[in-house]
Amino acid sequence: MFLRGSIKYINYLLFSRHSHGHGIHSPFVFELVSGVFRNKTEPDIVLLIENIRKRYTSDKTIIQVNDLGSGSVITRKGTGRVCDIAKYSSVPVRYGILLSNLASVYGMPSVIEYGTAIGISTMYLASGRRDSVIYTMEGCLSLSSVAAENFRQAGFENITQMTGHFDESTKELKDKGVKPGLVFIDGNHRKEPLLKYFSEMADISDTNTVIVIDDIHLSREMEEAWDTIKQFDNVSFTIDLFRMGLVFFRKGISRFHYVIRY
Repeated sequence: MFLRGSIKYINYLLFSRHSHGHGIHSPFVFELVSGVFRNKTEPDIVLLIENIRKRYTSDKTIIQVNDLGSGSVITRKGTGRVCDIAKYSSVPVRYGILLSNLASVYGMPSVIEYGTAIGISTMYLASGRRDSVIYTMEGCLSLSSVAAENFRQAGFENITQMTGHFDESTKELKDKGVKPGLVFIDGNHRKEPLLKYFSEMADISDTNTVIVIDDIHLSREMEEAWDTIKQFDNVSFTIDLFRMGLVFFRKGISRFHYVIRY
């Protein structure tokens, strides 16, 4: 698994392009890469969130954890150490900043997140768009409780937590008529669930919605799911950042699948 991942990443470095937007013919994609990708998040916000993360990196408390999907850090007994969850189930700081930047541009009228964990990515999303509602779904009550305390301490009041099975939470969002500007899917690293969540979000999205999928190269089945998503009829173009994949439904933009160094 490690060797395969290393080879994939080397190929990404060799064949990715346009790290600053140069050579991209689409004005929309050029502005996205040169502006949004390269924008800075307020240092105070980053420091606030990263200090919360830091508190958990040495916390070896074992908590009861529901299945987080393939690639999770739980044991066979259904438990996990808080420090491992903080390290392996939360986005790194540079991708947290990216989520914040994306939320600032595309996060209206709402943002939907699959997979809260301890709330690191949620807080980055919330920081980018404080006038938007961040709906974050988590299947594990223990993790939701940890995240809720983090949100309280950080002072984020635009986060709505939904604890329970993703299918039920998704139905609730649909029943409410929620229309997301931005979706972040990081709740299950298996092919079929990912395709299901993507399809359901695509159904309630419009042409301005952006769907971000984490860990698209984590495994062979995640790559298969990513390849399938790229072929959806209403997808106009995608961007592969190796760790994350971005999906757009914009009209008037030629269908293309970019591999961009981030």
